[in-house]
Amino acid sequence: MIILSGSAPPTEQIRDQIRGLVASGRLAADERLPSVRQLAKDLGVAPGTVAKAYKALETEGYLTARTGGGTRVSRSATTIPRPVLEAARQLAATSTQAGTGLDDTIRILRAIWPEQSIQPETPDALRAP
Repeated sequence: MIILSGSAPPTEQIRDQIRGLVASGRLAADERLPSVRQLAKDLGVAPGTVAKAYKALETEGYLTARTGGGTRVSRSATTIPRPVLEAARQLAATSTQAGTGLDDTIRILRAIWPEQSIQPETPDALRAP
C-alpha cells in the first residue's frame, strides 16, 4: 500500500501517499487503516512517524480516529475528479517510460503549474500618479 522512497521525510511520504489512495478511491470512506504500530513495523519507521502522519491527516479531514475502532478514512474525504486522475496516471506512465523519476516529475509539475492570476489590490495612495 505505502512505499517509502525518495528524499522527502517519511512522515510527508506517508501523508502524501494516503492522500493519494483516498483521492483515487483506493481507500474508501470508513475503511480502516493499519494501526500505527503495524504500519510503522511494515515500513521500518518509528511509531511516532506514523502517528504524526495520521494526526496531520486527521486534522486535514482525511482520517478519523475512533476509540477502540482504530483509524479510518473520513466519510467526508473527497476524491479527485476522474479526468485529473486519468491524466495523473498517464503522466506516471509516460514519466516511467521516459526514465524520469518521481521527484523530477513532481519538480516539472511544480514548475509548469499555473500561478494565481489575481493580483492584490494596491491602495490608491500607493499607486503611481
